[in-house]
Amino acid sequence: MGIKAALPRYELYVYNAVVYLGMLWAASWIFDVSSSNVNRKTFKSSVTPGWFGRRMDTADFEWVMWFSTYRDHILFALSGHVIFAKICSMLAPQHRSLMYLCYGTLAVLVTMGWTYTTLILSHCVLLYSISLVKLRWLCFLAGLTTLSTFKMEPFISWQAGFVTGDFELRSVLFYGGCGFTIMRCMSFALENCEKKEGNYSILELLKYNFYLPFFFFGPIMTFDKFYAQVNIKKPMDSVLCS
Repeated sequence: MGIKAALPRYELYVYNAVVYLGMLWAASWIFDVSSSNVNRKTFKSSVTPGWFGRRMDTADFEWVMWFSTYRDHILFALSGHVIFAKICSMLAPQHRSLMYLCYGTLAVLVTMGWTYTTLILSHCVLLYSISLVKLRWLCFLAGLTTLSTFKMEPFISWQAGFVTGDFELRSVLFYGGCGFTIMRCMSFALENCEKKEGNYSILELLKYNFYLPFFFFGPIMTFDKFYAQVNIKKPMDSVLCS
């Protein structure tokens, strides 16, 4: 899909100014609140020494999750992805995107269970089927409707039941994986609408969705950019394939 035309420079300056001023205001507000509450007895047990002589609040769930529990898991999974991808690029560079799909799917399967993986696949199949109609408004509507089911009962409870086991990061990984999956499927569907001849295969959607570095928490890369990058033939590839 991509950007059709660049915005005027002055408009970009205005947007940047608004964003940076908002960030500075938020940072000053956080600093003031932290300074005024640092000596309260309620928070003393969760305040530890931080950087540059400041004190750090470790009571926040997300902070603890990212810098303790999940850090070990994500480093292990992504290290395996890098090593696996490097080996595949040397041995079978023409199939590296397929290898990314296999590794990513296996990582999700081991982490979240086969029922959760089935739920993700069902969202992919549903939105892929709708993309074949090649109506942009229908793709938008289907994607937003599917996304809204994670905020409405009884749909949210029913889908959450697909995650087996009970572990600390269960809800975070569930919402992250499902939410980003639907947004990636929407990007794919919109690109398929733009394709003048034929359709992208569902295999291309699965390669895009199960790319492990993006799966649970993004960032969002649109399908057209991902497709172009994973299908670039490096000079070394032509040597290995000949």
